Amino acid sequence: MEEEVLCYLDKVLEDEDVFECGDMDVESPLTPGDMLLTPVHRQFRGDIEKGLEMKKLVLSGFLASEEIYINQLEALLLPMRPLKATANLSQPVLSIQQVETIFYKIQDIFEIHKEFYDALLPHIQQWDEKVAVGHLFKKLASQLGVYKAFVDNYKTAVETAEKCRQANTQFQQISENLKVKGPKDSKDCTTNVTMEALLYKPIDRVTRSTLVLHDLLKHTPKDHPDFPLLQDALRISQNFLSSINEEIDPRRTAITTPKGEARQLVKDGFLVEMSEGSRKLRHVFLFTDLLLCAKMKKTSAGRHQQYECKWYIPLADLTFQLLDDSDVLPHIQVLPEHEIEEIKIKISVIKSDIQKEKKALKGQSRNVERLRKKMNEQESWLLLHSPTIPFRIHNKHGKSYLFLLSSDYERSEWRESIQKLQKKDLQTCQLSSVELQVLTSSCCKLRTVHNIPVTSNKDDEETSGLYGFLHVIVHSAKGFKESANLYCTLEVDSYGYFVSKAKTRVFRDTTEPQWNEEFEIELEGSQCLRILCYEKCYDKTKLNKDDNEIVDIIMGKGQVQLDPQTVQSKNWHVDVIEMNGIKVEFSMKFTSRDLSLKRTPSKKQSGVFGVKISIVTKRERSKVPYIVRQCIEEVEKRGIDEVGIYRISGVATDIQALKAAFDTNSKDILVMLSDMDINAIAGTLKLYFRELPEPLLTDRLYPAFMEGIALSDPAAKENCMMHLLRSLPDPNLITFLSLLEHLKRVADKEPINKMSLHNLGTVFGPTLLRPSESEVTKGHITLASDIWSHDVMAQVQVLLYYLQHPPISFAELKRNTLYFSTDV
Repeated sequence: MEEEVLCYLDKVLEDEDVFECGDMDVESPLTPGDMLLTPVHRQFRGDIEKGLEMKKLVLSGFLASEEIYINQLEALLLPMRPLKATANLSQPVLSIQQVETIFYKIQDIFEIHKEFYDALLPHIQQWDEKVAVGHLFKKLASQLGVYKAFVDNYKTAVETAEKCRQANTQFQQISENLKVKGPKDSKDCTTNVTMEALLYKPIDRVTRSTLVLHDLLKHTPKDHPDFPLLQDALRISQNFLSSINEEIDPRRTAITTPKGEARQLVKDGFLVEMSEGSRKLRHVFLFTDLLLCAKMKKTSAGRHQQYECKWYIPLADLTFQLLDDSDVLPHIQVLPEHEIEEIKIKISVIKSDIQKEKKALKGQSRNVERLRKKMNEQESWLLLHSPTIPFRIHNKHGKSYLFLLSSDYERSEWRESIQKLQKKDLQTCQLSSVELQVLTSSCCKLRTVHNIPVTSNKDDEETSGLYGFLHVIVHSAKGFKESANLYCTLEVDSYGYFVSKAKTRVFRDTTEPQWNEEFEIELEGSQCLRILCYEKCYDKTKLNKDDNEIVDIIMGKGQVQLDPQTVQSKNWHVDVIEMNGIKVEFSMKFTSRDLSLKRTPSKKQSGVFGVKISIVTKRERSKVPYIVRQCIEEVEKRGIDEVGIYRISGVATDIQALKAAFDTNSKDILVMLSDMDINAIAGTLKLYFRELPEPLLTDRLYPAFMEGIALSDPAAKENCMMHLLRSLPDPNLITFLSLLEHLKRVADKEPINKMSLHNLGTVFGPTLLRPSESEVTKGHITLASDIWSHDVMAQVQVLLYYLQHPPISFAELKRNTLYFSTDV
């Protein structure tokens, strides 16, 4: 009997008949939205495309995650049975008490969820609008008492498992190599997971179930019989969560110091540190009494990840170093924006290639893995080189350290977390080398952020975010106790980091600012909008030399998830963000990139926006439209030295006012232009070209421009690119040449305005040269991210070719027409 059980244990450990599936990450968070493309959900894809309601999407996604959860519980139960059977033998792996402590309530939790899954599955398979599932969720919520017992025992279970792992090599093998089956439709794929990771799954699951109830209620009509049942289930779940949340976090994030004191992990994340003149990616851990900066050690395949401590500072000795405190400033190398944009375009092209490989009938997984690796390299480079906002930390008894962040929101969060801990009565802690080694080793288990935030580290099922344009109106704010000079900034995420996209004007000396400013923000796979409210600093003694240093005071900050179902509608969605007692009211709506590609001709041919350029120039009896001439003149008069001209968004309401004035040929246009913010004028010119019924360089010539820019031979490329210009209608050509010379004059001021030819090419290329709808359809582009990346690099390169070319004369071009065929 003893030999049989031990053989069975060996089989659990060494089952070679099952191959491992590397793409499945059972430890990564699975939310309802993340699960939409899992195997259980695929059977509903046909129905989804026919427009089935969101409620079914949420349910089918949750069902898929339930299947994975049940498989995880089953993976825990698999070794439990033979371990229990061997407990009474002469040489047990574990005692019966140890088995019962480690696996406490796992069997009960498994049976509850298996019953729930079996009951829910047929409802979704035979779905119609009358199907009721609320009673199943209420029953599931009513059984949370089992979870309470599990949570109460959780700390003891983990500690017991760790002691047994250290004392028994056989149990160590078992606990480090549990096999979790994949979903039914995933062939026989399994994944190796540690016992510690699986023991945390039940705690994690309660939170997930509560999130699903929120989503179900959102998409269930109030008169549906499910609505009151789901409300009850949510109330029960929330009450349970609030009762255990305080207990859970310390258990997962605490370690005990040699002196018996509890040291808890409060916050961790990846930051870029300036070290010896170069950028280094660090994992920073904030504990209750110290800040530790570590780097991940390189380990061979199959080995556990390990950290190496670079430095630590006791919080009692930590101060925030201001720029004024230091005489010598470390040089922060900031890359030209065009290099950042080029990397973004490359990443988008790789994403598109990955999608194509996956859709190919005989797509080779090797190709996908190769592309993923390439994308990871590009995204990691971007994450390392994009941040520019300094975050300085100083040890009162030693060195100073400099981190670079991409978001003032993030910098504020780190600073506030540290300052909150410093309010407690902290004593300086000096760690011995052994203590430091123990603490650093514990970081792998304690960390809450496991991977650098790049797309290639996400599951395939995770949402890719929104691509397109988010229109945001910042209305007003209230809740300020004293009058101040107030403004807001807007941040969105893309490529794993946040970046500031817009800023309201400063509303002076008020407690209730009324901005009512609209902004158009370009989204590149974004999932979150952040709003920060500042008090403007006019004290010159506090201002310093570093352009990236933000000295204005953050009065409040908040964020909102960009839910596609909420923002993707024709109507404005009004919302309020509460921050430190302050309420900021704003509205937003979203236009996807595929819709933004469509150029809709204006029904009113009397205006200029949305009207063919040939009609406008003929009506005006001019060679270049009046709007183009006036905007160029105004930018060159007072905006050519403006930092970020044409890149920084103007206020959308100002742009719309100028658009209306040009469309109605208002007599006040010149006065408006002289008074208007220069970024609004630059934005009006960009909007005019974007709203032309067809791009300035025409739909007909688009394929030829793409082929011409791809030519390798310089002479052939020159002939082709000049020939294409000659092939443009005269109004388009003359207008393009006028814009070209203007952009060259802007780039001449690059040392002041930071706008290089590359930057200007990136801004204007995709506006002047875009594929027609027929080209998009012909190219089988289906995803918004594909549309964004499709030929963008080539579009930028076309404009850049002409920007870098010696001056091009209209007369010279036409004189040479005789020597070339006019057919393209």
